[in-house]
Amino acid sequence: MGPKKLVRKVVPKKGVKIIESGFRKSRGLSLQMRYGFPARGMRVIAVTGTNGKSTTSSYINEVLKAAGYKTAVLTTVFYEIDGKVTANKTHYTIDRQSIVQDFFAKAKKSDVDFVILEVTSHALDQDRIMGVPVEIAVITNLTQDHLDYHGTMKEYAKAKAKLLRNFGAKYAILNADDEWYDFFRENSVAEVISIGKTKGLTGQIKSIKLHKDSSEARLEINGEVIDIKTALVGEFNLYNASYAAAIGQILKLQPQTIEKGISNLKSLSGRMEPIEAGQKFKVFVDFAVTPDAIEKVLQSLKKTTKGSVRIVFGATGDRDKAKRPTMGEVAAKNADFIYLTDDETYTEDPETIRSAVLKGIEKANGTKKTQVIPDRKEAIQQALKDAKADDSVLITGMGHEDYRNMGGKQIPWKEQEIVKQSLTKIK
Repeated sequence: MGPKKLVRKVVPKKGVKIIESGFRKSRGLSLQMRYGFPARGMRVIAVTGTNGKSTTSSYINEVLKAAGYKTAVLTTVFYEIDGKVTANKTHYTIDRQSIVQDFFAKAKKSDVDFVILEVTSHALDQDRIMGVPVEIAVITNLTQDHLDYHGTMKEYAKAKAKLLRNFGAKYAILNADDEWYDFFRENSVAEVISIGKTKGLTGQIKSIKLHKDSSEARLEINGEVIDIKTALVGEFNLYNASYAAAIGQILKLQPQTIEKGISNLKSLSGRMEPIEAGQKFKVFVDFAVTPDAIEKVLQSLKKTTKGSVRIVFGATGDRDKAKRPTMGEVAAKNADFIYLTDDETYTEDPETIRSAVLKGIEKANGTKKTQVIPDRKEAIQQALKDAKADDSVLITGMGHEDYRNMGGKQIPWKEQEIVKQSLTKIK
């Protein structure tokens, strides 16, 4: 038995947390010293939330670059320092304290003006961004996820709220249409910038127009008007873009500059990424792995699709099991056809995972429109084969990732390439 398991076996749970917290803080300070406290004096924008973190970070990055700023960005999808982009080959955002210190050291060496940091609840709870001074904090939303780790939504929210209290943020940009808005507002020591559709907010999103290959809206914020036009589809991306616009206004950028930056983001790997191979229907690869994300994507597609909306998806093993039936339920309520398949199984039995999702599908009376195809490649091929002109096919779960953890083994996997190959075969 290893030392960690031995400690957890003989020490009470509260005691383990105290020991672990002390160790992380000690290690965090040691790493900061080793790297020379690289985050000190840097201007940092940190983004957290359940969904939309990578996309919001990307919008912010483009807005700042349009204004002539030099940036460094750390997200689940990519790293970027002074325009040099590297794909994030892991399945993690910030899985170790050393990742942050090393990234800031490189950013400081490149003399960047701003660092944009995507931050997870795990990173906040486990002190992985110790020593990082946050100037502007963004919380995109909060919906069910990671309850296998946090236990309850309240504890999950508390972990996210640390970003609003513990890092010296001057401004907090919050989604006023999210059900956890009041909680975050009350827990913020920073000046709150509220964004949503309701009148009386700091920024109101109006005149929303959703198209099959773009989205647009008008953001009225602090007496200014910013016309948001983005190549990314879906109302949720208008919210993500609005958070970036709010940051632009805080930094006193001209509306035209903000608008240009937002329009510069043409796509993001695995985030409602369109796949084109000459087919007469739309295909999107998206990372959605929560009930809320799946629901929002499907609802957006329903509004812009003349034909049927088809979804290929599954649930991840060794993760929040409670959300699986809800994922099935929202898919059944919002999709015309469902292809239930395997996502990443990790160490769980794949049939057990699928059965949990099926319960939600059955609850929403979606059994007749559901095909269960365990092999993910076959499920994708079947959905594309079935698709008719003007349909939309949504493939969720893997997004940008280039391997799947199946039974504890990493199997090479690139969803976009598989989709393109499958489309070529059916033409």
